[in-house]
Amino acid sequence: MSVFDSFFQPRSVAVIGASSDPDKVGYAVLRNALYGTIAGPADRGRGFDGKVFAVNAKGADVLGHKSFKTIGDVPEPVDLAVIAIPSQIIPKTVEDCGKRGVKAVVVITAGFSEVGPEGAKLEHEMLDAARRTGVRIVGPNCLGVIAAEKRLNVSFAYETPPVGTISLLSQSGAVCTAMISYAFEEHIGYRHFVSMGDKCDVEDAEVIDYFAADEKTSCIALYVEALKQPRAFYEAARRASRKKPFVVIKVGRTAAGAKAASSHTGSIAGSDAAYEAAFRQAGVQRARTLPGFIDAARALSSQPLPRGKRICVLTNAGGPGVITADTLYDLGLELVKLRPETIEKLNPHCPSSWSHGNPADIIGDAGPERYREALRIINQADEVDGIVLLMTQQSMTQPMKIAEAIVDVIPELRKPVTASFIGQGGEDAENFLEERGVPEFEFPERAAEAMAALCTRAEIVRRQREEV
Repeated sequence: MSVFDSFFQPRSVAVIGASSDPDKVGYAVLRNALYGTIAGPADRGRGFDGKVFAVNAKGADVLGHKSFKTIGDVPEPVDLAVIAIPSQIIPKTVEDCGKRGVKAVVVITAGFSEVGPEGAKLEHEMLDAARRTGVRIVGPNCLGVIAAEKRLNVSFAYETPPVGTISLLSQSGAVCTAMISYAFEEHIGYRHFVSMGDKCDVEDAEVIDYFAADEKTSCIALYVEALKQPRAFYEAARRASRKKPFVVIKVGRTAAGAKAASSHTGSIAGSDAAYEAAFRQAGVQRARTLPGFIDAARALSSQPLPRGKRICVLTNAGGPGVITADTLYDLGLELVKLRPETIEKLNPHCPSSWSHGNPADIIGDAGPERYREALRIINQADEVDGIVLLMTQQSMTQPMKIAEAIVDVIPELRKPVTASFIGQGGEDAENFLEERGVPEFEFPERAAEAMAALCTRAEIVRRQREEV
């Protein structure tokens, strides 16, 4: 087992600082490890599928489970240790982990280099102990690690996200918790979450290499404030982007943001122009907003790549179609002119008043059969590379049946589809699409932006093939 398997596929976990006090981080981490949620039912079937050991200095039972006073007292091998105790005693605890044979450690506690010289000195002592005993450290000052498929949640996030294929690493724990909450709202599945924190040891590049080699990861997503080893990151990102989509949100672009990033994690944000150039050369796609970051990852993890930038908008309302057309233009995509033969194929399935062009407005009374046939025909049209599908609620509209009709066509699709069922946030139809791999967004502009992310990825892949 490699050290990174110990972080993401451990057979056993020890929570050092385990607590029965709900106000303690050690309570949240232990409860997540055992039950997969902080406040939900105490069901081991929802928690980590390996062994969980509680380490508590008092040796008292914790959450009804036997605890051990030190990591050295745990009677069985431990692959991963998660530390949530005062920072002053962590260097010695890391050393004890190494002597016990633990190779992977997550340090959740803050109070190291991000707080100044005294914290930096303590961090140096911790890292020295780790290197002397062969321990690798994620953190400190981090949320923790989640591997959803293994039901491994050794973090103080509220609960474990749904299982999927996006692997995310983030310098911000709060961004992780926000994305976990959003995952339940939008039915987004994740494979891994890792909060990198201050990155005293394990760096982004190492985790990126691990995710790139992971067959079940379909898209890598990264939130970063600063890179301590930019050259290593560049090389890892370049390798990874040749295997799978890679999207990043780099914050600290402005002077104000850079100052905030420095106070947040002790990082110093470099020239944004340098980051921009490195991302482009490495084949990494950059998002400018958090919604854009999430939306790009969703589309890239589930949709085939388009052949080009020629997009068709399929809609039951003119206004949203025009909004989407404007957004596609702003994003550098082409609102393709439908060929006469495509229009002829659509005519029998649409009323005479349909738009006879692109956006393909199939009129407000469009039902599931009209949507099904229109999507099928546009998918078969050689002039179209991607489809943005919109639906607005009318008095006669049947959102759920339309969603079912769209999913019926999915097995035939050779082109990417992004959708916006406008005004259907949280409704059954929206959830139905998302759960079946159709990225659906609250507003049409976001569906267009997700399509643009797919087009960008297609360009990256073509460029990489030409370089070989």
